[in-house]
Parts: sequence; structure tokens; C-alpha cells
Amino acid sequence: MKNILASLLFFFTSVGFNSAEHGTSSDYRIKTAKKRAKQFMRQQGIPGMSISVSQHGKLIWSEGFGYAKRKPKVKVDPNKTLFRIASISKSITALALAHLVDKNQIDLNKSIYSYLPNYPKKAYDFNIKELGGHLAGIRHYKGNEFLWNKKTSITEGVNIFKNDSLLFEPSTQFSYNTFGYVLLSEIMQKAARTDFNELVTQTVFSPLGMTNTLVEDSEIPLPNKTDFYRKKRMFSTPVANEYKVAGGGFLSTSEDLIKFGEEIISPKTVSAAALLEMTTSQKLKSGKITGYGIGFSSAYTIKNTPKYYHTGGGVGASTVLLIYPKENIVISVLTNKTGVKMDDFAKILEGVFIN
Repeated sequence: MKNILASLLFFFTSVGFNSAEHGTSSDYRIKTAKKRAKQFMRQQGIPGMSISVSQHGKLIWSEGFGYAKRKPKVKVDPNKTLFRIASISKSITALALAHLVDKNQIDLNKSIYSYLPNYPKKAYDFNIKELGGHLAGIRHYKGNEFLWNKKTSITEGVNIFKNDSLLFEPSTQFSYNTFGYVLLSEIMQKAARTDFNELVTQTVFSPLGMTNTLVEDSEIPLPNKTDFYRKKRMFSTPVANEYKVAGGGFLSTSEDLIKFGEEIISPKTVSAAALLEMTTSQKLKSGKITGYGIGFSSAYTIKNTPKYYHTGGGVGASTVLLIYPKENIVISVLTNKTGVKMDDFAKILEGVFIN
């Protein structure tokens, strides 16, 4: 009998150990994610990458891979290295917009002409919600506009596209673009009577302690800013992103973006109702779901739980921010290389941390 009990005890202890070691333990998941991150870096030829992960409001993994600068060599530090976050900037803009909704300074269902009466009239009217959801018909970049390299204000940036016709009747199609967020930021600073960059600092960065997040000034060098690459050993073309800061012009660290993601899960600075407007997918007039709210893509995980996310692709930058409210997990990944397949890596990380 003693031998049987000892055997059973050994069996159940072994099963428990293996279950923790190979499926549920945080250490095992991090070890797996780290291995896959190194493989991904090699496959994509990424010079430098920063990954941070939090669960239940606590940082469980934060690590830099490779180099922020290759000559002289400077390693990536997830707490200090400043990357271009590209279109994750749209999510930051959305949170600032939620503040204006709470203060009744902006009504999402009002025409944009209520805030910018002098904006050139189009064949169709469109509202703030359509603008933020890529449903207004504003065009995307043409030619080399993506490589704009003249320091330009938001108001001046609107001049690039303001006289162009809408691509379609609003809410009949979804057409992702960044110029819509240039227009949105102009509306926001007019409605709040505050410079857009100051508005975001006051409503997002300062309250959340995002001390390493700021607009990239193309004329001011920063000691912790990474170099930007289009190939592993080849620098990207210089660009000036000031005018499109709302859609793709902020610098940040992977750890600062964790603070931002945690606010989306458990909002302390905005109402849940205003935030829900940003994270809930919009619909076309046909009833088709777009999978995008305002500044956030909205979808479901491999476990059929909700997730909010945004990828970013810019000059010398490929990024992703993943937010899992049910699991209370936030993942941010920043790289200093153009054209990295971040969707693929996002699926890998979701498979590791959400199962």
C-alpha cells in the first residue's frame, strides 16, 4: 500500500510540475517568447528591438535586443531607447480625443465643419467619428509624401490634402490613411484651444507617467533616440514627422507604451463610456464591421476573447501594441527597421502569452 501511495504521489507531483513548466508558468512563456524574438530578428534582419509585457498592471518581461546604434554600438534599453512608434500614435490621439469627449469639447457625431468651418467643402459631409475610423474618404499618401522632410506644423500639413476630393461617400468604404489624423489633430487643437502636442502631454503623457514619450522634432537630436534603418546596415532616409504627429509622429519606449495600454484596460483618466467609443469597431452603411474604432483595431484572440491593437509602419520603424482586457495583458514591440512583418510576430506572441 505504501508503495502504491508513493507512486501516486510521484505521478501527480510530476503532472503538476510539467503543467506549470510547459504551459502556464510565466518563466516558461518568457523563455519561449525570447527564443522566438531572436529567431524573428534574424529572419527580418532587425538591428534593434524592444519588447515589454505586463500582466495585471505589473511588468513581467522587458528586454532590449540588438542595437539602437551600430556605430558606435549602443544596445537597446526598453526603458530608455526612443523608437518611432509610427501609427501607434493614432491610439494615443484617440485617448486624448476621449478626454475632449468627456469634457464635451468634441461631439463625435458632429460634422467636422462644426469645428473647422473654413475647411474646403466636399461632395459629402462627414463627422468626427467617421474621420477617426478611416471612413471619411480622406486619401492616403501620394508619391513621395511619405518621405516628407520639411518641418511643418499641423495646420500647414492640412494644406497638403485639403483641396483633394473624397475618395468615396463616407461610411460606404474603409480606407486606412494618416492624413485623416492630421485633420483630426487640427480639429482637436481648435476645439480645445490648446496646441495639439501640449494637449496630448496634459491629457495622456503626464497623467500616465509616460516621461519618455514625445513628438519627434526633426531638428533636435536626442541622446536616447535610436538610429533608423531600412536594411540591417543601411540608414533610412531622413524625414520630418511633426505635421503628422497624431497619425505617426511620436517617439516612445516599449515600457512607456505598457503604461498606455494599462490605461486602456483599466481607465483612470477618462470615462469608460468615452473609451468604449474609441475601441468599439465601427460599421459601414452596409452593416459590415470594419474591425476599427477610433485609433484602435478591434478583434478577437485565439481564445475568442477581445483584443485591441495597432501596428505601425514608418521610415525606420515597425511596431505593434497589443492589449488584452480579459487576460489583463499588454504587449509592446518596437523596432528600428522599415518593413518588418509585425503582424506575423504579433501572432507568435499572442500564441505564447494568450492560451
